[in-house]
Amino acid sequence: MKEYFKVDEWKVIEEGFDPHYNKVAESVFSLGNGRMGQRANFEEAYSGETLQGNYVAGVYYPDKTRVGWWKNGYPEYFAKVLNAANWIGIDVQIDGEQLDLAKCEVLSFYRELNMQEGYIKRSFKAKTALGKEVGVEATRFCSMVDDECGAISYTITPLNFEGELTLTPYIDGDIVNKDSNYDEKFWDEVSKSVSNDAGYVQLRTKKTGFEVATAMKLVLVQDGSAIEFESLPVEKEKYIAAEIKVQATAGKSLTLYKYAANLSSQNYDKAELAEKALQRVETIAAKGFDAMLAEQAAAWAEKWKHNDIIIEGDAKAQQGIRFNIFQLNQTYTGEDDRLNIGPKGFTGEKYGGSTYWDTEAYCVPFYLATAEQKVARNLLLYRYKQLGKAIDNAKLLGFKDGAALYPMVTMDGTECHNEWEITFEEIHRNGAIAFAIYNYVRYTGDDAYLTDYGLEVLIAISRFWSQRITWSAAKEQYVMLGVTGPNEYENNVNNNWYTSTIAVWCMQYTLEVIGKVKQADSGKYATLAAKISFEEATETGRFEDIIAKMYFAQDEKLGIFLQQDGFLDKEQILVKDLPAADRPLVQKWSWDRILRSVFIKQADVLQGLYFLEDRYDIDTIRRNYDFYEPRTVHESSLSPCVHAILAAKLGDVERAYTFYLRTSRLDIDDYNNDTEDGCHITSMAGTWMSVVEGFAGMRVKDGMLSFNPLLPDEWKALSFQIGFRGSLLNIRIAKEGTTVKNLSEMDVVVLVNGEEISIKGKGEMLVGS
Repeated sequence: MKEYFKVDEWKVIEEGFDPHYNKVAESVFSLGNGRMGQRANFEEAYSGETLQGNYVAGVYYPDKTRVGWWKNGYPEYFAKVLNAANWIGIDVQIDGEQLDLAKCEVLSFYRELNMQEGYIKRSFKAKTALGKEVGVEATRFCSMVDDECGAISYTITPLNFEGELTLTPYIDGDIVNKDSNYDEKFWDEVSKSVSNDAGYVQLRTKKTGFEVATAMKLVLVQDGSAIEFESLPVEKEKYIAAEIKVQATAGKSLTLYKYAANLSSQNYDKAELAEKALQRVETIAAKGFDAMLAEQAAAWAEKWKHNDIIIEGDAKAQQGIRFNIFQLNQTYTGEDDRLNIGPKGFTGEKYGGSTYWDTEAYCVPFYLATAEQKVARNLLLYRYKQLGKAIDNAKLLGFKDGAALYPMVTMDGTECHNEWEITFEEIHRNGAIAFAIYNYVRYTGDDAYLTDYGLEVLIAISRFWSQRITWSAAKEQYVMLGVTGPNEYENNVNNNWYTSTIAVWCMQYTLEVIGKVKQADSGKYATLAAKISFEEATETGRFEDIIAKMYFAQDEKLGIFLQQDGFLDKEQILVKDLPAADRPLVQKWSWDRILRSVFIKQADVLQGLYFLEDRYDIDTIRRNYDFYEPRTVHESSLSPCVHAILAAKLGDVERAYTFYLRTSRLDIDDYNNDTEDGCHITSMAGTWMSVVEGFAGMRVKDGMLSFNPLLPDEWKALSFQIGFRGSLLNIRIAKEGTTVKNLSEMDVVVLVNGEEISIKGKGEMLVGS
């Protein structure tokens, strides 16, 4: 854990420049608006260690899979969101000497991420090798209002010299992806043009044929007024620039405003991209930087009005949750059901920007409670529309008759993960898809979704489970062989408890939904059954037999569910006994050593107890928690939040608080030494869950919201807003009790500590602790 950034409730602050933390800072200070994203790279040149990152939502490339030995069923490619044209670049030269903080003496440096208003601001003073001192102040944002646009204000002040100052704003499409499997560049040039104060570059992805036009518009200001300038247009392959030379005077500032737009052929005709991109930058430049920044602040104020979590008395905890909510809102807006949420969002290239099971397991609950119902529904529809490809994925592995295996990693529904122990064996992801449907319907009451879309997905998933499970004559039970559970520090195990449990639950839920749909609309059910050739008696009979005769590994002496067969054969060393120098294991140990160890990457058995908590009594949950948590290294970003929620359920406020800080500050404090690759966006939804489901104890019980609050000693109070079935509630938890304020017109009934409370529209009630 590092404590590099300053603690502030509304900002992340970097004081002083340490090049060793630069890539971490680039991730943490990243910006986005749902359509485009940008790592916090410097505008001016930087020759030090950096990870350039500019991303356009939905634009990807099928990078050929790189494996040591090909196996049947391997995907041919790994889909990757591409590093797109660099729109932020402003090269600065002082009498021919390039401004580069890797080569200058940095006299002062300050950077802040303003989460309340949605921008980053950076200021520094630097001395060049020739002794020229300069001050720079730069402000940048990706507009939430004009969501394909960004804007930069770049002010430079000569401090101890007079001479020639050259500013060269540019667009550079000749970029690379750090994670390219074969060091290939993924873009070809379509066209480009540059004039005195504007220009664009239009690029096309190889193979997939996406096109993106990136345009810029320039305005130069001195003494508060725009000034005329003449630039030297520069064109190279996939590159345009406008070179501006001015005579610099000591103490006199010059501001360059750079407006940019990224327009994709997903949303526009390719032939019109360049023209529309140029029109867009003209439009936003006409607004002006200050007006756009004011609009940005207003847009964020609206978001915070609905999404903020207020923690009183603990600035570190407050900064952590706001950082997580801020990044989630930058990444996904729910307006386009073709888009989803990559584990790194717009903050880095790791994981390819593709969709994982993280969305269904962690992100859906956040959007259910904090956004319009259509947002979570669009996340489910994303998977429904890819059902055909999930069936195709299963066929490649030998399954038939409409069985579906959703991909571990995907852009368009095609599996593109290239590690056999994940691609073939981490099949519990199917369960997360089914659980998201259940979670959505439980929360919204939208039973029509089951009839129109959900049941078709559930039957396909249950068909997969019924074929994947094996009958063991020796045990006279069904078993689940050769799987990888959520704990990826175990591969190719038999009878992973979580995988078997979620498989059986899927079949049980499918049977339940079949009954509901038949009762609600027998005609639609008959149409669906005919469409997918569903032999109800035979197939449901198979489901019921598996449910009745499934084997689950457990140890009666310890009273725990076994993560998998043979887990207790491992040497039972606890994490507290590991030398600090050995952490994180994934960076210090060989893979062989990790696989043979008892150490757990993330919640596995505990993931099942979290999802299906109503099936288990509190003592069962406590025994399993107390056994598995001390063996868990939490080297997955998805781990601490589940442990925080379960600890809160158990009343273990100390452990719940420890895990909350870890999940909320995972990237700010770089707990796992991997933030430089990008922030852990999908686990940030888990951070929200650790507060709302953990400390507030929120659940849905019989169609009502239920709260069982638990407040850490470090907090004076906790408050947040929740949308539920057309109502909007403000919940405030303090030492004296829980206040529920109904912000909507409709009456609501909630449970607080098991007590049923009725609150009139616009009313409120305090329930004592």
